[in-house]
Amino acid sequence: MTDLQIAKKVKLKPITEIAEKFGVDSNCIEMYGNDKAKIPLSFINRNKAKKSNLILVSAISPTPAGEGKTTISIGLSEALNQLNKKTTVVLREPSLGPVFGIKGGATGGGYSQVLPLEDINLHFTGDFSAIEKAHNLLAAVIDNNIQSKTNSLGLDPRTITWKRVVDMNDRALRRIIVGLGGTSSGIPRETGFDITAASEIMAILCISKDLSDLKKRLGNIFIGYTFSKQPIYAKDLKVAGAMATLLKHAIKPNLVQTIEGNPAIIHGGPFANIAQGTNSVIGTLMGMTFSDYTVTEAGFGFDLGAEKFFDIKCQSANISPKAVVLTTTIRALKYHGGADLKTLNEPNVEALRQGLPNLEKHLENIKQFGVTPIIAINKFKSDTKEEIQLIKDLAKIKNIRVAVADVWAKGGKGALKLAEHVIEVAESSQAKFKPLYDWNMDIETKIETIAQKIYGAEHVDYNSIAKRQLNRIKELGLENLPVCIAKTQKSLSDNPKLLGRPKDFIITVREIEIASGAGFLIPITGEIMRMPGLPTHPASEGIDISDSGEISGLF
Repeated sequence: MTDLQIAKKVKLKPITEIAEKFGVDSNCIEMYGNDKAKIPLSFINRNKAKKSNLILVSAISPTPAGEGKTTISIGLSEALNQLNKKTTVVLREPSLGPVFGIKGGATGGGYSQVLPLEDINLHFTGDFSAIEKAHNLLAAVIDNNIQSKTNSLGLDPRTITWKRVVDMNDRALRRIIVGLGGTSSGIPRETGFDITAASEIMAILCISKDLSDLKKRLGNIFIGYTFSKQPIYAKDLKVAGAMATLLKHAIKPNLVQTIEGNPAIIHGGPFANIAQGTNSVIGTLMGMTFSDYTVTEAGFGFDLGAEKFFDIKCQSANISPKAVVLTTTIRALKYHGGADLKTLNEPNVEALRQGLPNLEKHLENIKQFGVTPIIAINKFKSDTKEEIQLIKDLAKIKNIRVAVADVWAKGGKGALKLAEHVIEVAESSQAKFKPLYDWNMDIETKIETIAQKIYGAEHVDYNSIAKRQLNRIKELGLENLPVCIAKTQKSLSDNPKLLGRPKDFIITVREIEIASGAGFLIPITGEIMRMPGLPTHPASEGIDISDSGEISGLF
């Protein structure tokens, strides 16, 4: 059965019932139909949140299809609830680009899903649309100011990096010219579109603590320079208030339910290869306020989403996880051991053995933060007993807890052993979280610390553009911001072809972007795609709706 067919078999509970189970007065939530709602920010209680056990779900370096962190996160939360631990899973919102492209949605799979699947993966409660509108409002105001004869700030169009966004994979929009059509249509200049999930507005929404913090961060967005080399921020354009107004509902976290009828919060969706890659601080704190256990995830492998979760989100929000569940698949380890993508479903113990160093490196990385790792083997039908045992043997040698998680087929029942491990680690109070670096270190030291300790690089090179930008950042007084390194998710290095556990490689920083609104710097390594394209046969070809409104072909 497909995910959609399984989801349709489930009778959804009214969201008012889920709210009461979560601990929120159902009269206080904002309804979006019968099965979705928004929760007011006033319900967040920091003192209660401190008592919650925060569990982070991460993964080894993934195959192009991903390794199922969301499915594991949901299945683990179901299992913890079955063990009488009041648990909420807190996840990112899906982007329409992957839904209609190749990768699919972000609601889990099989009997480990959040529902309603169709709504969450399509327009949901309109958060992405609001973020898109706020982002494009700033873009429109920038071009209007350049055009203005009486209100111009003297912006140098050559220094503006703020593009427009749309929540769709559309390669034709990567590079465009705006302002054509004569003097009344603006000043012609080159710009482009990113996908909405890559917007700094998305990153800002997900790092903000409340509406006031959101508005302040929107005002701090760096735009570019004037012709006289003066920096310009969004607050100089007097647009932050209007942008925040567009986001007044989007800042509130969304309440839905798991397939087993437990609460789930889904809020925000920044990319992990160019932003922090985790759901909102607000969503996480809301889950922690009302739960004994809060299960959340970080995008891509531990080297990307989880490192940023620890060094940016945890430090900014003053939270720390009690354990890290490392999602591991046999197919990914075989891929990192040299097996061809087309053969990953075939037994190959030797390739698996060759790929184990990738798993070992991620385990080492988790321990660097003072947190205990737990290996979750996300089970696929093609996995053999011999292959599973090989991972268990490694875990035994490393003295690390491991469990097979058969959550796609069995839901929470398939993760009971994993949940028991999580409870043991969380309630042993062994976690002594420590960030990898101090924000007050100089920028180069912060970058090199991540590159050497997390990626395993020998050293870091900076090209001439990056070196100039380092100086500008220091002149702007932004050197104390954390770094959010943009890197391929396919490798621990900045070269997607270097699989497994590469060594003795050099990380090259080709430029450094300023995301002063989000509150971090973005050193860019390699080629980072912010506007994906559609495949030859996109998923949209198989999606349809009947005259009665029945959706088919969606996963």
